[in-house]
Amino acid sequence: MPSYDFALILSRPLYEDELDPLFDRTHGAVTVSVISEPQHADRPGNASCAWQGATLAAAIMEVVEHVEASAEGLHVLQVEADPLLTIRDIADRVGKSADSVRHAITGARGATGFPASEISTAGHRLWRWSKVAAWYGVDDPQLVEAKPTVQAINGWLALRDVVPDVAPAPEDVTSALSLVIPHVA
Repeated sequence: MPSYDFALILSRPLYEDELDPLFDRTHGAVTVSVISEPQHADRPGNASCAWQGATLAAAIMEVVEHVEASAEGLHVLQVEADPLLTIRDIADRVGKSADSVRHAITGARGATGFPASEISTAGHRLWRWSKVAAWYGVDDPQLVEAKPTVQAINGWLALRDVVPDVAPAPEDVTSALSLVIPHVA
């Protein structure tokens, strides 16, 4: 069974006392933003993981269920399946050394035009995997599956938030996606 990397945007961060139920449900495979003070609960939270599933949709829906069941009032708002990566993450995925990736970024060796970082704060930069994979010529079938899957699940999450009575059950979404993804991805 393949392992999929994705992140979830949550309605709020988790409190420290909500971590144990999530850890028990996910065996520590989900990393979340944590707060200790209630005044910080008004900002969105996030969760990231690498989760095994028959399909990306099945993996996402399983983690959504675990996250939401672990803390009262916590809801998943969106999913992102095109991860942001560090230089070391990129090196691991493309089979190069971190120094080789640094040289590619600066254009010191080889081809130029490495994708710009998506986030750059306090000297830390993160790059979008889809752009880096394209630059290196890496054919990642999970990226092909990710775009339509994420688009459909984000639509379902929005529908569930606005009119929960008409949103289909998660297993119906997963089943429908398993039928169409081979034809659209």
